[in-house]
Amino acid sequence: MFKSVLVANRGEIACRVFRTAKRMGIRTVAVYSEADAGAPHVREADEAVLIGPAPARESYLGGAKVLAAAKATGAEAIHPGYGFLSENADFAEAVAAAGLIWIGPDPKSIRAMGLKDAAKQLMIEAGVPVTPGYQGADQSEETLTAEAARIGYPVLIKAVAGGGGKGMKRVDDPADFAAGLASAKREGAAAFGDDRVLIERYITRPRHIEVQVFGDRHGNVVHLYERDCSLQRRHQKVIEEAPAPGMSDAVRAAVTDAAIKAARAVDYVGAGTIEFIADASDGLKANGVWFMEMNTRLQVEHPVTESVTGVDLVEWQFRVAAGEPIPLQQDQIRLNGWAMEARLYAEDPANGFLPSIGRLEHFVLPDDIRVDTGVEQGGEVSQFYDPMIAKLIVHEDTREAAAARLAEAAGEVEVWPVRTNAGFLKRCLEHPRFVAGDVDTGFIAAEEEVLQSPASDEAALAALTLIAEAALDDGAVRADPFSPWVGQPGLSYGMRLNAAPRSTVWARMDGAALSGEVEPASAGWRSPDGTMAGVGFDQVQVGDRVFGYQALDDGFILFVDGEARRVTPWRAATGGAGVAASDGALRAPMPGKVVAAPVEAGASVTKGQTVVVLEAMKMEHALTAPFDGVVESVAAVGDQVAEAAVLAVVKAPE
Repeated sequence: MFKSVLVANRGEIACRVFRTAKRMGIRTVAVYSEADAGAPHVREADEAVLIGPAPARESYLGGAKVLAAAKATGAEAIHPGYGFLSENADFAEAVAAAGLIWIGPDPKSIRAMGLKDAAKQLMIEAGVPVTPGYQGADQSEETLTAEAARIGYPVLIKAVAGGGGKGMKRVDDPADFAAGLASAKREGAAAFGDDRVLIERYITRPRHIEVQVFGDRHGNVVHLYERDCSLQRRHQKVIEEAPAPGMSDAVRAAVTDAAIKAARAVDYVGAGTIEFIADASDGLKANGVWFMEMNTRLQVEHPVTESVTGVDLVEWQFRVAAGEPIPLQQDQIRLNGWAMEARLYAEDPANGFLPSIGRLEHFVLPDDIRVDTGVEQGGEVSQFYDPMIAKLIVHEDTREAAAARLAEAAGEVEVWPVRTNAGFLKRCLEHPRFVAGDVDTGFIAAEEEVLQSPASDEAALAALTLIAEAALDDGAVRADPFSPWVGQPGLSYGMRLNAAPRSTVWARMDGAALSGEVEPASAGWRSPDGTMAGVGFDQVQVGDRVFGYQALDDGFILFVDGEARRVTPWRAATGGAGVAASDGALRAPMPGKVVAAPVEAGASVTKGQTVVVLEAMKMEHALTAPFDGVVESVAAVGDQVAEAAVLAVVKAPE
């Protein structure tokens, strides 16, 4: 076994690999960009090397810089993590040429599975069922348009070098094919340096099922059962679980056998994932599951497989890379219970799931489950990297228990001022369809209205209670809190004869108006229905529920069911929560780069028409006209812009 390893990655990925390395007594080396100088993965390593500026292309994607860091620190092996250089065959070859151990599959296997079109053809030859589609060399728009018509709409356009939903576009109408193709090609070129695409038939009720495989240099290939990754938003996984719900022994045998066959077709060594798409319109059937792609690396969702099998997959990677055989035979690998993982993203579900960046002034995660993270309170969420900030993982005896525990854990997340999807995750996990196992990749889109539900009544009462308590803390009010003549912003006292004194409280919670009455009692504040409410250190209790909060100069942040809600005093006299009419300025929701401007200054546009496209956090965001009008100005393609920068102005007709 080698004695030192450099992890060519960052964040939770590097921290995860370090954890196993330290347990095995292997010295660890980190690499970091200027933006990550204070990151946890830098501190956790035995040694760390700065390799460049914040942009990944100038640091983490620089293979030569990583190799120089390995040489300078005396590292014997390089683990690429998942993402960045993990599926770069040229880098894998360079590592071997430098006399280092590459902890991953052989470069020939990476190349064989790296391009989706070639991989599909290889699987066809190996007898693995594949989704009907087109993966030909002719990339002309005319040919691709004709092939889409032959396959039949809806179709899925996919970058041949893609992954993570990037460069993937669903097209339902032939009239939209050209725009979808152009966008997929742009994303493919930006993310992978390759704008070629393939086209597949779109399965209307698809399930995403993948099989963890592992091979060694002694001719052994095993599977560690399947994972279901069907809960997705815009083709990016949100919640994963193992095993897959509704999976019969017969279908499992067919899927895992196909996965083994696929791995053997490329002489696979190390950890890999064979991804399948299944038609869920009539339950899982052996003849309704098709090969989609192979990821020649460890996956983000590998913890659920570790949980149900009891295997440390990173340890297996180390041992196989060192020339050892796989530690277990197939009949020794068994399923135990049910595991689920939720991806905690720095994004704002209430604002179209746009990434949220900035300083993590308040950052609290559950402490009684497995949490994989690479950020901490006081750290920064940067515009330069993926917005996933943590993974919440649970393992229970049953699927129902796992879903309930993970929902509870998501509700315990407290993050501010960066927004997260924790509340959204909780609602997904508690949705009756999900609990029943009735999932497919369209679940989130179909249930979006329910999944974007507002705060609970208990949260509203807690918010009003906090405003009332804050007013009482003011010296003038405390002297005579029940005087009919004393009032505070957001709080009004009324004198009543022969009745307990009550206070009418007004507040805003995330901009929405709240009002209600609370009355003081010896044990705290009581709502009109008699529910007790008291405030403790950074907590407020309403009935049986306890909410965390953080005081601000102008109010509070109330943490409820995984969400951070801003609460401020508000008087009815100040007016309602109306929104001013749009001035026609389209502003960047975050820092990024202008990658397309479909219309020019002087052009007429209709409400909802795309005016400019911004690339940020590895995804494209279309900014549309707020009303019918004429484009007065528009940013140039290639411009790097700051958050809130005006990208275009639409002038309403006079």
